[in-house]
Amino acid sequence: MRFDEYRKHDATALAGLIARGDVSAAEVLETAVARAEEVNPAINAIVHRQYAQARKAIAAGLPDGPLKGVPYLIKDLGFFERGEPATLGSSLFKDFVADHDSAYVLRCKQAGLVFMGRSASPEFGLNPNTEPRLYGSCRNPWNLEHSAGGSSGGAAAAVAAGILPMAHATDGGGSIRIPAAQCGLFGLKPSRGRISFAPDAGEGWGGLSAGHVVSRSVRDSALMLDCTAGLEPGDPYAAPTPEQSFLEALSRPPGKLRIALMLKDHRGAKLHPECETAVRGAARLCTSLGHVVEEMDPNLDLVALRTMNARIAAANTARTCLLRWKALGREPEARDVEAGTWATYQRGLKVTGVEYVAAIAAAHAMGRRMAQFLTGYDLILSTVLAGPPPKLGYFDQNSGDVVTFAERVNTYLSVTPLHNATGTPAMSVPLHWTADGLPVGVHFAARYGEEATLLQLAAQLEQAQPWFDRVPAL
Repeated sequence: MRFDEYRKHDATALAGLIARGDVSAAEVLETAVARAEEVNPAINAIVHRQYAQARKAIAAGLPDGPLKGVPYLIKDLGFFERGEPATLGSSLFKDFVADHDSAYVLRCKQAGLVFMGRSASPEFGLNPNTEPRLYGSCRNPWNLEHSAGGSSGGAAAAVAAGILPMAHATDGGGSIRIPAAQCGLFGLKPSRGRISFAPDAGEGWGGLSAGHVVSRSVRDSALMLDCTAGLEPGDPYAAPTPEQSFLEALSRPPGKLRIALMLKDHRGAKLHPECETAVRGAARLCTSLGHVVEEMDPNLDLVALRTMNARIAAANTARTCLLRWKALGREPEARDVEAGTWATYQRGLKVTGVEYVAAIAAAHAMGRRMAQFLTGYDLILSTVLAGPPPKLGYFDQNSGDVVTFAERVNTYLSVTPLHNATGTPAMSVPLHWTADGLPVGVHFAARYGEEATLLQLAAQLEQAQPWFDRVPAL
């Protein structure tokens, strides 16, 4: 299969070709591998290759799932595959090899996906950029001097570069939506409890984190949600079961939606001109599709919420580090992790039990306020980020200047962490590019459990203003 043919298809279409016998899973894999070997030296998206294992899996026979034979990457953060490394982007875990499959990985295998490697992540997912000390910088295929985003930067770079049509991603503060916005992809963060963290955890980062994919097409995201969503035994909670499959929902229009338009960032500041252009353009497009868009701000204190989210993330990061040092039989050492991570670890040690409970309570309270606001609106439209993709090195958590790093992160992350706190589903849609060719995503968020509404609107937008064939000249 030639690469120019391969790139014309999303994962759903590739699976259809394989199922009909028009092309074999082995041919598709070799095309993906060839593309990876061609472009990965430039973008550094894949940090662990599993080509031999992938060939072996195909030769042994794949399950007859809806994505049988489609190549896939697992993000190197928090989801495990037996016998494969899982470094979490950190030198502290450089020698760790998983002894079991995560429930998510098992569901992917049952869907017929072929794992060809693991994608780059910043250390412990703490950076909106992907430049871990362990592996080096992951570069944006649209401009190699710029960030691919984080923490699912490797996944997004690989998909944007055409290595594969979709890849696994996770989101604890925007880490699906940020790299999707910066790499010109579709990225949906599901509702809290939609994707299980079993058997290793009941929730990620106190419920802030969710797992799913970045993809080039909306239907791939919907199909993957059908394949991987749902409760596992022992899970503390789960998102509401949808009335029909997410893929089936795409066959119906969303109806006339009432959309609240936010034209300020989380600090109440005016949007970057490119972001404002993107958001206003999306508003006009939604209006042309028959939806009602009106400027309205939910008036939530996102600055105070950011402090609460940071406490939850810091405490969870400290626990992860301590468990690893205990397993290694070593005392904590700053040199084992990056400067920004060490600072986060130190903050995590100082979070008291009462402060942690207060942070969780604040997140839940914000969720109730968000739910109340969304009784009057179906969706919220906003920017994803505070600006276009920055250059590599802008978010440097190794410089030792932790204060500057933290300030830049807090400024650049706009509304994405809000929906991690509230647990509401949200998506980045690739509807704008700057004059110099950098993608700028547009953000939509819905009521808890209503991913179908987001997917239906995304399918409308995808048809009205297609982006699938807009790819970087890499």
